[in-house]
Amino acid sequence: MKGDQTAQQFPGRRWLLPSAVLRDLDEPGPGSPRSGRRPRRTARDWIVDFSFFLVAVFVGMLGADSLTKDPATSPALADFDQVLGALACAAVWLRRRWPVALAVAMVPVGFLSSTAGGAAAVSLFTLAVHRPLRYVAWTGGISAALVPAYFWLRPDPEMTYPLAVVFGVLLTALVVAWGLLARAKRQLMLSLRDRARRAETEARLRAEQAQRLARAAIAREMHDVLAHRLTLLSVHAGALEFRPDAPREEVVRAAGVIRESAHEALQDLREIIGVLRAGESDDAGRPQPTLGALDVLVAESREAGMKVTLDSRVTDPGTVPASVGRTAYRIAQEGLTNARKHAPGTEVTVSVTGAPGEGLTVSVRNPPPEGEVPHVPGSGQGLIGLTERATLTGGRLEHGPERDGGFGVRAWLPWD
Repeated sequence: MKGDQTAQQFPGRRWLLPSAVLRDLDEPGPGSPRSGRRPRRTARDWIVDFSFFLVAVFVGMLGADSLTKDPATSPALADFDQVLGALACAAVWLRRRWPVALAVAMVPVGFLSSTAGGAAAVSLFTLAVHRPLRYVAWTGGISAALVPAYFWLRPDPEMTYPLAVVFGVLLTALVVAWGLLARAKRQLMLSLRDRARRAETEARLRAEQAQRLARAAIAREMHDVLAHRLTLLSVHAGALEFRPDAPREEVVRAAGVIRESAHEALQDLREIIGVLRAGESDDAGRPQPTLGALDVLVAESREAGMKVTLDSRVTDPGTVPASVGRTAYRIAQEGLTNARKHAPGTEVTVSVTGAPGEGLTVSVRNPPPEGEVPHVPGSGQGLIGLTERATLTGGRLEHGPERDGGFGVRAWLPWD
């Protein structure tokens, strides 16, 4: 969790390794050398381990050759040295399972045996690759500190003592640096791999979120467009059903409204489906209603038999942003639709006021209905969509019953 917290505190430094990557490098996991379960070596691991084993053997053979040419070394000491070297080379195969224990054990073995120098270097390199710096610092520091004592007891016939000490210390530092470089490269690769996985996950989440938003926008648009038309169909069809003896003129007018509403609803549905098939946005696919279309909306409602009063006091309505005007239109449309469904026969008041810099206020109010009104399934979904519309434009919407028993919808929209 520490790595995740660091990434949250410093979002710009995305190169920081997450805690999962550090645990993979420094701590045992399932199937790791320290987890109690025998690790599985890949083909690459076998090749690398065999190569290090050959390096240790080659360095040991060079040490054994120098021992046979050194007259100061007795045959017994040379045999003991070679036995330790052979055991050290064999122990190289354990470097993945116990890197710390092997490196610590190689410190005295490398001091006592010149043929174990290659195995000691391999174990120190492995420690630098697989374990944190504190282990490497202690083990490498002790190994470097023993170099002067080693060459004091076993002088090199081909180099002076100071040169041999400097060479031994530099060789130890070079092995440690090589191991740390390999560790840093491995951390970088794991970090890049983790970042790639995170980027894929974030891209997938963004795509899913975009799809959800698109589906919500489509559902909201279809509801706002079709609910008004279908409500007209329902009202006039109901009138024909309950008044079959109505005068011919009223029947003809209701049938005309039904036909016209059905035609317009079908046209709106075709336009929406066309936009979806073309993969375009709402604004690019078909002309959107603006604030100036409120007069047409009110006229349609009056033709359908509603009593609607429009009070428009907007300063310079031509400068209203298209998105704000479209939202105001949808709010008025939904308010009229709800009044027609839940308060039939009442007089609805639509009020629009505002000016640049003050915002645009849209209000739709109807008094309480006369008599019982049957419950309409699915009520309230349109108001939820209107609230989302107003919020997306930076405004707010309030709705609910009023003191006299009526119902009102009031929205404020920003107008810079």
